[in-house]
Amino acid sequence: MCVFSHDGKTLASEGYDKDKDETFYRLIGGGIEFGEKSEDGIRREVQEELKCEVEDLTLIDTIENIFTYEGKQGHEIVFIFTGTLSNKELYDKEKIHIIEPYAEFDAVWVSIDDVLSNKIKLYPALDYSKILK
Repeated sequence: MCVFSHDGKTLASEGYDKDKDETFYRLIGGGIEFGEKSEDGIRREVQEELKCEVEDLTLIDTIENIFTYEGKQGHEIVFIFTGTLSNKELYDKEKIHIIEPYAEFDAVWVSIDDVLSNKIKLYPALDYSKILK
């Protein structure tokens, strides 16, 4: 997953868990394919989702995330990167509609202050005060 921050906001995909009746946001990214390094995986995922390259990519943390989504438990190892988007026009869009073979969703710029004050749920759950600027 990658943290893209700009003007007090961070880019995240919007989701909804009907079992919890919860709107949440998730950092941009996805799964690593077999034999793929984490850096290559995040570059591919950003290209697929946002149709642009990642610049200044830096690995900042690796976390283990155990969660429940729509009543099903999940478990993942998450590589957290920071970076900048090569397509600077994306920083001016309020919403970016993403179509993938398995899902359609929106990426939106959410307030970092709202994330840090827990007004907005951003997953994976971790201490974002050290990451979001």
